Amino acid sequence: QVQVVESGGGLVQPGGSLRLSCAASGSRISISTMGWYRQAPGKQRELVASISSVGSTNYGDSVKGRFTISRDNAKNTVYLQMNSLRPEDTAVYYCNMVIVMDWTPYDYWGQGTQVTVSS
Repeated sequence: QVQVVESGGGLVQPGGSLRLSCAASGSRISISTMGWYRQAPGKQRELVASISSVGSTNYGDSVKGRFTISRDNAKNTVYLQMNSLRPEDTAVYYCNMVIVMDWTPYDYWGQGTQVTVSS
């Protein structure tokens, strides 16, 4: 049974920083792409950042230069460092992992963590 669990959300003032973490648990798993998405009220879910198995990264235009995605393959964990946060970054952030088991890729999502940027 694979589980994907996020942590690190909360309330922060504009200009502040937060770090999100997401860890996958399970036996004999290999993780391909890891990513973060977000969904604000009344809006569609959008890509925030993704990182491939070899470390290639991709960012949404609105977060470039402010957010950094990284991964620790030994811990099956992906991180999102968020700096210079803005009120428009307020959303529920979801972790996504493409997990390969027995040569078959499966799409896993975390439960979501709320990030609120407000003074």
